[in-house]
Amino acid sequence: MLRRRPPRAASADDLLTTLGRLTAQAREGAELQRARVELAEVLQREMLPGALPELPGLRTAATYAPARHGLAIGGDWYDGFPLPDGALAFSVGDVQGHDVEAAAFMGQIRIGLRAVAAHAADPGEVLSRANDLLLSIDCELFATCTFVRFDPRSWELASARAGHVPGVWATTDRRWGLAEDPGGIPLGVLPGQRYPVTRRRLTAAGAFVLLTDGVIEGPKFPIEDGLAQVVRLVSAQAGDDPDEIAGAVMCVAELTGHTDDAAVLVLSHDAAGRGAG
Repeated sequence: MLRRRPPRAASADDLLTTLGRLTAQAREGAELQRARVELAEVLQREMLPGALPELPGLRTAATYAPARHGLAIGGDWYDGFPLPDGALAFSVGDVQGHDVEAAAFMGQIRIGLRAVAAHAADPGEVLSRANDLLLSIDCELFATCTFVRFDPRSWELASARAGHVPGVWATTDRRWGLAEDPGGIPLGVLPGQRYPVTRRRLTAAGAFVLLTDGVIEGPKFPIEDGLAQVVRLVSAQAGDDPDEIAGAVMCVAELTGHTDDAAVLVLSHDAAGRGAG
């Protein structure tokens, strides 16, 4: 009967060689991941607008923070741009993915929304057309989004949501709440979707705040608690400078211990009749 010879015990040199090889592989993998994260962050920041449009009686501000540990960068955005009819459009959104692919997809969504909005005045139609456009490029990623249109003639804010977290509003006459408008499913999931539109005439001065879930959700906070914290902050600062409001809201992300990137967009407005004049 043949017996197998026991395996030769590994020498110290063999163990050191193996350990060195595994260490080198781990270092290469870590360096590659770090390079991808850095590239995603650069892409993210370069794709975000350098300035947001404003009008007399409407002041704007926005801020973005990368993920706390640098591993979930690339999906969140904010944007603002003038429309051909004199209105202003704003969007906030979150690609459900991370790294370079998410950053690139985010750029495609922003460009798609701008292109569609130039030919569709209704925010719901903008999201519907953008949804079909994204599906046509055959990408496995999808995104949540809120798109709003500010009309300086009627002093009306029209908004539509695609699976996105609600916005927060507050007025200087001590009213506040969540903009929990009816919405549709995220962009890039199913064709032929329709997105309801909610219209608000801004009869009192105040602030309308759009944000991504990276601001209000984290290991330390459920999303409901994060939203409640933002409502308290915005209601207390409704008449403040929009940059101050944006900074205060972003501080909520630090409280939640966020592991995702985060974006905040603030529209500070006068009452109807004052700014429109």
